[in-house]
Amino acid sequence: MRIVLGVAGGIAAYKAVLLLRLFREAGHDVRVVPTRAALEFVGRPTWEALSGQPATPEVFDDVTAVPHVMLGQTADLVVVAPATADLLARAAGGRADDLLTSTLLTARCPVLMAPAMHTEMWEHPATRANVEILRSRGVHVLDPASGRLTGSDTGPGRLPEPEEIAAAALALVEPARSAAALAHDLAGRHVVVSAGGTREPLDPVRFLGNRSSGRQGFALAGTARARGARVTLVAANVALEPPAGVDVVHVESTAQLREAVRTAAKDADAVVMAAAVADFRPRATAAHKLKKRDDGVVEPIVLEANPDILAELAADRLRPGQVVVGFAAETGDASGDVLAHGRAKARRKGADLLAVNAVGEGLGFGTADNAVTVLDASGAVVATSAGSKEAVADALWDAVVPLL
Repeated sequence: MRIVLGVAGGIAAYKAVLLLRLFREAGHDVRVVPTRAALEFVGRPTWEALSGQPATPEVFDDVTAVPHVMLGQTADLVVVAPATADLLARAAGGRADDLLTSTLLTARCPVLMAPAMHTEMWEHPATRANVEILRSRGVHVLDPASGRLTGSDTGPGRLPEPEEIAAAALALVEPARSAAALAHDLAGRHVVVSAGGTREPLDPVRFLGNRSSGRQGFALAGTARARGARVTLVAANVALEPPAGVDVVHVESTAQLREAVRTAAKDADAVVMAAAVADFRPRATAAHKLKKRDDGVVEPIVLEANPDILAELAADRLRPGQVVVGFAAETGDASGDVLAHGRAKARRKGADLLAVNAVGEGLGFGTADNAVTVLDASGAVVATSAGSKEAVADALWDAVVPLL
């Protein structure tokens, strides 16, 4: 596939180098078109060495090939990252004063822009109006992430991570991704997603936990946002960059997750409990670090049951018509296989849908891929999906949308 990677002049231009590498490693032909200002941050030798093609901002370089027309006409996908406030303004105004803006005018393929700038610039009415103009013309403009900006500033305006930009861009042209993912079929909806694994403190140092990385929950949040939803992500003990445009609530324990989910779910159309929630917690938490005894004897840890958050949500819908979805990580044992345990849990929990996946050594937790069987409340199979966690997430939203 022929990709034009436009790079505007912002400090986040260094991330576009990683984005270029992702596209190249996926086998795509990439032509980098930097602005003049972008070359103040990353030089031509870097772009040309990694892309294997010329990288110039000028329309008069190699003029016999008419690049200001040819690049847009022959591209299968155009991605601009970072897209600065200046670039958004010039693109919205139909300017053609360098090679990148000329390419944007001639492109008839999908175009995705990933803005990056200081918070005040992103929130300025002029920038917001320019974004709306571009979106009205069919340009896909990501919302920036929130986080550390240049210097000590923090807030919305941070460039999303290269992996997220690449996934969003390729979803525009790869038929393997669900068509519904591009249809904004969750527009106007509020969804709540939990992710990660809860920790139950034993003392100020130690805790009971699990191996969940939160990747599936983050994929569910990111794909829901791409489909137009307003997303609240309740994240328990994760070390991942949040998807752009998603509201994140950080929690640690099951009690904290329960409170955060129930608060967010009061106006939610759908709640997806993808977090690995601890079934038990210590009955008592030591105020000081537990010490080893000289005789080597370990005092027993008495556990008590945590609230069943999924069953509570299913029984007590916090909004009429709310769709509740759970996840069941199963290993199978002598009493039944993964699907048998999943069916029993689906009937017991009462959620509208239950995504059952096998976990264990090299399966489920912490891996790039996943495989789930989606059951309804009776235990009947509604859908199956295997592949990247983003693909699994889209398949699950495909099953949720008809229920809304």
